[in-house]
Amino acid sequence: MTDRAYYHNDSLEMTSEVISCQPDDNGQYRVILSSTLFHPQGGGQPSDQGTLGGIEVVKASQEEGQVIHLLAASVPLGPVAIKVDGQVRAHHTRMHSAGHLIGVVGEQFGWYATKGDHRPGAGRIVFAPGEQPVKAVDVAELARITQALVAADLPRVLSEQEGMRKVTWGALPAYACGGTHVLSTAQVGLVCITSAKEKKGQLSVQYELE
Repeated sequence: MTDRAYYHNDSLEMTSEVISCQPDDNGQYRVILSSTLFHPQGGGQPSDQGTLGGIEVVKASQEEGQVIHLLAASVPLGPVAIKVDGQVRAHHTRMHSAGHLIGVVGEQFGWYATKGDHRPGAGRIVFAPGEQPVKAVDVAELARITQALVAADLPRVLSEQEGMRKVTWGALPAYACGGTHVLSTAQVGLVCITSAKEKKGQLSVQYELE
């Protein structure tokens, strides 16, 4: 099983080991590494971009718990240099972290996040009601409280509970998550809440970054 180095390592470059490189039916190559910095598509977060041994990674995906790196050309078995596109990673990381902060703020209104889409241009958090009566959510107020958490510059806190990686900042509630996240909330930047709509007992909040 590939070690997901990005769980505990924010580096964008490292040397890993190619343990498998197999062609697929589309003329591309499925590569498995001993350890990877590439976040695969999943959990609402898009795949990282970058190169392995100088060859572009078309996409990183998850299959039965394994991380598959899809390349346009083959790479030899053995040591390989990993380079993750820092600009793309930073945007995905900020989007995902913003989604978590919106989830935390939603709890103040009696709503609890059940799923999220953190793709640029498609940011959305879906909430379900908690045990207490829910309050009406005002977009401006939701945005104000979220931005206050950003401004607080809270430090990231990683932990593990029963084998599950959990992420939060400062003393905020922690969520089980395998995504990449900013070192402090200030790095998220300006979060724009574009809508908050309640329908069929669920609340859908759409957001984007400046």
